[in-house]
Amino acid sequence: MQAFNKLFRTLYAKLALVLLLLFCLVGGTFLFAALYSAQMYQQEVAQRLNRDLAMYIVDEHVLFREGQINQRALKDLFHNLMIVNPSLELYLLAADGRILSYSASPDKVHRERVDLSPLASMLSGKATLPVLGDDPRHIGQQKAFSAAPITGDGDIQGYIYAILGSEQTDHITAMLKNSYIMRWSAVAVGTALLFALGAGLLIFALLTRRLGTLSRSMEVFKQQNFSAAVSYSVKNDAASDEIDRLSNTFFEMATHIRAQMERLRETDSLRRELVANVSHDLRTPLASLNGYLETLTLKDNSLTASERREYLETASRHADRLTKLVYDLFELAKLDAHELTPEREPFLLTELIQDVIQKFKLRAQQANVMIEADDAPDIPFVDADIGMIERVLDNLIDNALQHTPSGGSIHLSMETRDSQVTVKVRDTGSGISADVLPHIFDRFYRKTATDDNRDGAGLGLAIAQRIIEIHGGKLSVSSMINSGSEFNFSLPAKY
Repeated sequence: MQAFNKLFRTLYAKLALVLLLLFCLVGGTFLFAALYSAQMYQQEVAQRLNRDLAMYIVDEHVLFREGQINQRALKDLFHNLMIVNPSLELYLLAADGRILSYSASPDKVHRERVDLSPLASMLSGKATLPVLGDDPRHIGQQKAFSAAPITGDGDIQGYIYAILGSEQTDHITAMLKNSYIMRWSAVAVGTALLFALGAGLLIFALLTRRLGTLSRSMEVFKQQNFSAAVSYSVKNDAASDEIDRLSNTFFEMATHIRAQMERLRETDSLRRELVANVSHDLRTPLASLNGYLETLTLKDNSLTASERREYLETASRHADRLTKLVYDLFELAKLDAHELTPEREPFLLTELIQDVIQKFKLRAQQANVMIEADDAPDIPFVDADIGMIERVLDNLIDNALQHTPSGGSIHLSMETRDSQVTVKVRDTGSGISADVLPHIFDRFYRKTATDDNRDGAGLGLAIAQRIIEIHGGKLSVSSMINSGSEFNFSLPAKY
């Protein structure tokens, strides 16, 4: 029963049921119309052939004499009529429609009066045949007839009313309905309908096959948590129909959902890694800051002025590191959420680079690192957000200073190519190994364990890369161990 209910819920089963009901309705209507039209055709033919029969009877027989029924003439008429055409039933009507006499058996007549309206319509000559009148043998039944008025002294004395289908004719008609030919015709119609039904079901099966395949693919995709690859052949040409377009839409949707699910998994993995790294990087300066402050609180009276100053400077340094980390986290979160959009304007990179170098000049001198930039007077304006690009240069130079030993150098250069201005930041530091290089822009990634002691928290390069990406470019790096590193990015020129 459950399997039957499941089958009935399919589109093919519903279409098949609708088609079966439709064919039954059409077949029943056709058979009813055929039988009814055959009966009406029979009555029309009989009425057309015998339309003037009653008039001939009236012309040949005197049925009223001096206002009375001529019984002898009427008896002879009934006798001759039964001999010539036993299928006819003859009735003598009064002027008001009362039945005065008839040729049928007395026990078969159940009416006393006949409605004269059909007779008037028939006698007018304007009626469309067949015109049906009351059948005296059956209450509520009508049959084809022939009628003619009987006149005398200018008045209508009565009517001859001839029923063209007697009880015997009805019996013959019923026999014909059950005849071999009628049964054969019904069987032929039924066979034709069954053949059409089978053909329709086959066509429906072919049309719904693709829907079934698509439905199964969608079910498999759902059962595998919207992550399975969709193996469904799609067609996208001039001959494609609604099912093909639905399949294409599902394929594109499934591909998009899989990409979104993969992106969500990657995002969740990055989120877990981010939380772990943030926890570590926040815990280290917080613990150090808290330790030095507790030391100052507990040993304040026993510390010398130089020790107290050293503790305060160390605590301040950790506080600055913590502040920078929190600021970088907020900035990176805004960049990822697209809350920060570039406010583009034309400016000279040469001037911006000189301003950034000046900010790091003192720190570079203290580290005994030379920092310089090429003189490039032919470099055109660039179209970018000057504040964001300044942050990129800050991060790249800060990163270079952290990894360049004393006596080294940092060199900035620019060149124009294909309507793009490329900036290169090269240092003579320790370089980056090949296994670390693919992860250099990952958040919180440090290339050595000793870098945990540096001020950087592993977010500078990630922020720089994200800024360049929202400008439509890419931040790339090339490096070799003990040969330094080179970072470069491009911005659109503004002529």
